[in-house]
Amino acid sequence: MVIKLFEFQQAISDWATTKKQAAVFADCGLGKTLIQLDWLRQLGGGLIVAPLAVAQQTKDEARKLGLGCAYVRSQGEVDGAGIYVTNYEMLHAFNPSLWDAVVLDESSILKSVDGKTRAYLIEHWAQVPNRLCCTATPAPNDMTEFGNHSEFLGVMPRAQMLAMFFVHDDDGWRLKGHAREAFYEWLASWAVMFQLPEQLGFAGDGFHLPPITSEQVTIPIDPAGFAAATGRLFVNGLSGIEGRLAARRQSLSGRVDKAVQIIQQSGEPWIVWCGLNDEGRQLAQRIHGSALVEGSQPLDEKVRQIGRFLDHSAPVLITKVKVAGFGLNLQQCHNVMFLGISDSYEAYYQAIRRCWRYGQESPVRVVIVTSDLEGVVVDNIRRKESEHQGAINAMVERAAYYGAFELNGESKPTKEADRKIDRGDGWQIHQGDCIEELSTMPESSVDFSVFSPPFLSLYSYSDDDRDLGNSHTDDDFRAMYWQVAEGLFRVIKQGRLVAVHCAQVSATLNHDGFIGIKDFRGMLIAIMGEVGFLYHGDITIDKNPQAQAIRTHAKALLFKQLTKDASWLRPGLADYILIFRKPGEPEHVIHPDISNEEWITWAHPVWYGLRESDTLNTAEARTERDEKHIAPLQLGVIERSIRLWSNPGETVLSPFMGIGSEGYVALQQNRRFVGIELKPEYYEVAKKNLVRALAERTQLAFTLDTFQQAN
Repeated sequence: MVIKLFEFQQAISDWATTKKQAAVFADCGLGKTLIQLDWLRQLGGGLIVAPLAVAQQTKDEARKLGLGCAYVRSQGEVDGAGIYVTNYEMLHAFNPSLWDAVVLDESSILKSVDGKTRAYLIEHWAQVPNRLCCTATPAPNDMTEFGNHSEFLGVMPRAQMLAMFFVHDDDGWRLKGHAREAFYEWLASWAVMFQLPEQLGFAGDGFHLPPITSEQVTIPIDPAGFAAATGRLFVNGLSGIEGRLAARRQSLSGRVDKAVQIIQQSGEPWIVWCGLNDEGRQLAQRIHGSALVEGSQPLDEKVRQIGRFLDHSAPVLITKVKVAGFGLNLQQCHNVMFLGISDSYEAYYQAIRRCWRYGQESPVRVVIVTSDLEGVVVDNIRRKESEHQGAINAMVERAAYYGAFELNGESKPTKEADRKIDRGDGWQIHQGDCIEELSTMPESSVDFSVFSPPFLSLYSYSDDDRDLGNSHTDDDFRAMYWQVAEGLFRVIKQGRLVAVHCAQVSATLNHDGFIGIKDFRGMLIAIMGEVGFLYHGDITIDKNPQAQAIRTHAKALLFKQLTKDASWLRPGLADYILIFRKPGEPEHVIHPDISNEEWITWAHPVWYGLRESDTLNTAEARTERDEKHIAPLQLGVIERSIRLWSNPGETVLSPFMGIGSEGYVALQQNRRFVGIELKPEYYEVAKKNLVRALAERTQLAFTLDTFQQAN
């Protein structure tokens, strides 16, 4: 009888056909094989590359759909257009240029196969016009799997993905706090990830997992024998890999005895996952007619032995996870045994999901047989299991949310723009996008502007698409900053100045393809000139290279490079104040409130003596998702700029207000202030700082007045 795809399966197949290069990350039993077969049907045929022994199951699934599917071992066996399936081990015998469509079944193998095979897949098979990857939901902490898929499908190189959405710390790669939604939205543009059809907006009848139980059986080890085997006087734990191996060997016969007892008492089929060859061989000798699958066996023998279990000729399948733990549908069996266990939760998870999957009708029983010294290993696996389930549920929920819009061809709801204006004595601040807010301000209404723009750093402070720092490329940033500069040119009075704080930006191998320096300073100068400003001068702000080395760990500043390879050494990066002038004569002459002695210092092309810690307190503005410490401009730099290039009573503007540092100084120096800030948390802290600046100015004036009267 020919079956039809479920509605959600057909929708995914249709979507993937339209995309041409796509991935399906779905729980076991949700019909990934049916989806890939229908995908190839719509494209007129192609090649499915599958793990060991999955080929026969793929052929069986094709028959259910009324499709033909032939197993082939080389390009020479391909006879015209159609659907073909082969194993990963045979892939080098095929010519990718002769195929229009290829499916990587259980594509998580991209991270498990040897480096040469993975590189071969990405380098050679990525030229096939239509490419589909199908696998179970990737582990939340395994960014390599997402990166490999993205690279194979031609979406984005792995290195670029990591640079865009992730940070690297002592625990490895993790999503930037503000990049979470952007990452899942990007992921949904090329991959469907879900655990239940309901998550994508479809009916989920019949897709429910049966109950599962897990029990641990421990075999005692003779302490004296274990101590002698490990060369120790006392038994005080496993003591690393060698200790675990010794514990497994010391308990081998006892564990096999217990396994035989459990299997024979049940009278049902079992899958037994081993770690040592001796475990599998001894058990196979004791269980009559069992199917033993080892890595050293020829491919035909592996397939034959697995086939014996699938057709019920063999009551027990004995193998290793790395040999048969991927792709196989073994739901005819609901008893799983681990004759010993490793620290790999992924291996444990994959092994169980061969049976515990949608379509399994019986409760699944898992038995873990270990020595009594290996309790810590089992506890570690169960801890990882709990953490994994919570993390994967959260990840799939967000990915499926965006995936539902993709499958239905709908646009996701746009985020409502948070916009408001607050005013006080001498100040007015706008919450919103600076490009939009500048367009609402009166022309030629600002006397001086000083600010520090974002420095090409993705998702460091917000997840808002309007944040200049979230420009995916330098060209995107350039286009957005050009609009800011154009708005500044309109609101600044003729003949008046704009002071822009910046620093050069480090280029990274992941993001830029090289290690070096990008001329961010030059980019800003060029853009400001393009909109009409005149480049008026610049000031270098002295920075402490040792503090930079401690903060950034830049190899170019480390002492070890002196002896390792001095060609990597470079000076520390200074900050700059770039000064731009709007053409024309000013309406009012600036009479700066500085002394000659101050001017002697401030006229120097390098400003020394400015404390890097002379900033407003940033703690109350940070959120748990902030990936970088807020780095407001030093108050001393702002004060010098405002006193030099504006008069008391004039209006100072900051289009990137942050926590209000420029406004704080402007109000203290008896100027008026207009600020714009996109992020609500920063905006609220800025408002508090402006109110505080006025209170401190009033208190200072009162103190001076009291002092003068007293004298």
